[in-house]
Amino acid sequence: MKKAVFVLVLLFTACPVFAQTAPEGIWQGYDGEWRHVSSQLLALAEATPEEKFSWRPAPGVRSTSEVYMHIALANFYLLSVTGPKMPADAKEGMEKSVTAKADVINWLKRSLDAVKQAHLAVTPKDLERKVHIVDRDATVDGMYLRIIVHANEHMGQLVAYARMSGVVPPWSKKD
Repeated sequence: MKKAVFVLVLLFTACPVFAQTAPEGIWQGYDGEWRHVSSQLLALAEATPEEKFSWRPAPGVRSTSEVYMHIALANFYLLSVTGPKMPADAKEGMEKSVTAKADVINWLKRSLDAVKQAHLAVTPKDLERKVHIVDRDATVDGMYLRIIVHANEHMGQLVAYARMSGVVPPWSKKD
């Protein structure tokens, strides 16, 4: 019983500390979490030297630029399932053909902003709307969840890529 009380006291006294030190966006709903992963993706891309954009951990595995382009194109595609159109300048094969750091970051920024703006405009009723993707039905809300989970999944991949290629994520540097 004493252990349970101790754990509860510890949790309740620690929560305010964590809340004060959490990065912006954490625990602030979808829009806050989207701002957080977006800022991390962009910060890591900016911190990665141009020559590291072609780095890949092994033959046949996506390079750094290919992962960023995969995120950008997936953002646009998954968002298009909910209504907004794919960009007119999005072309087949761009994941491999767009490799310059500035171009990759431009596509990434465009896609992150497109998701942000679309989600800010969506209504609670819109989130319940049914959509069809590949071989199944989903909701608009489910699509937004897939978008943020996908972005975070590849954020983890990019952090591993960065560390393996000698790049320290900006948010983990010690002053």
